[in-house]
Amino acid sequence: MIGAIAGDIIGSVYEHQPIKTKDFPLFQAQSRFTDDSVLSVAIASAILDNIPYADAVRQIGRQYPNAGYGGSFIQWLAADNAGPYRSWGNGAAMRVSPVGFAYSTEADVLAQAKATAAITHNHPEGIKGAQATALAVFLARTGADKTTIRTTLTQRFDYDLARRLDDIRPHYRFDVSCQCSVPEAIIAFLESDSYEEVVRNAVSLGGDSDTQACIAGGIAEAFYGSVPAAILAEVEQRLTPDLWAITDTFCRRYR
Repeated sequence: MIGAIAGDIIGSVYEHQPIKTKDFPLFQAQSRFTDDSVLSVAIASAILDNIPYADAVRQIGRQYPNAGYGGSFIQWLAADNAGPYRSWGNGAAMRVSPVGFAYSTEADVLAQAKATAAITHNHPEGIKGAQATALAVFLARTGADKTTIRTTLTQRFDYDLARRLDDIRPHYRFDVSCQCSVPEAIIAFLESDSYEEVVRNAVSLGGDSDTQACIAGGIAEAFYGSVPAAILAEVEQRLTPDLWAITDTFCRRYR
């Protein structure tokens, strides 16, 4: 989960100023957490306290009104009884990494990932993006190799994961849909040798940088086993004390 948050923070400065290189400083003065981190922490809080996902997302999301939410989500967040709005956006995938860390069977991971998405992103592509991300985290943390992860996700979700970043990068543009950002984030993980390289890969696509680095970063942490200490320290420094407390508690329980 810290891997996802770190990816969000690192990618935050490039969300609206995309780059096409892996050569960039990981952290800058303006690097900050965004809605990706806030809502990931909210999902973790729901799991820790065994409360409905929608309740936790509203409770924590409302504490950070300027985190960078999309317009439809802002309306949902403000209304106590609002239902899902059939979104296929990658907001379903950006917040789901805690599910991949917390649940112990593939069936539970898929069911809970769907539940986290369906409170807002109940379009089939929104649910698919959340499930693919959570399953990738689960497979990575339970010892699957990259070939198995690639094959499993390709067969179950029909994502084209045989592409190469060098072929994707030149023509790739900002895209918030699950169907056109989640596969690319997964490929950023598959073409890596370390956590840091995963995040650099994701940002270098020049798309929705914070979200793609968040998605890829969660998978990377699960696969490589940890986040480098220097990156972890930057995350703790940049999160608010309440967000860090939930994150730390979750990681200690499910590490």
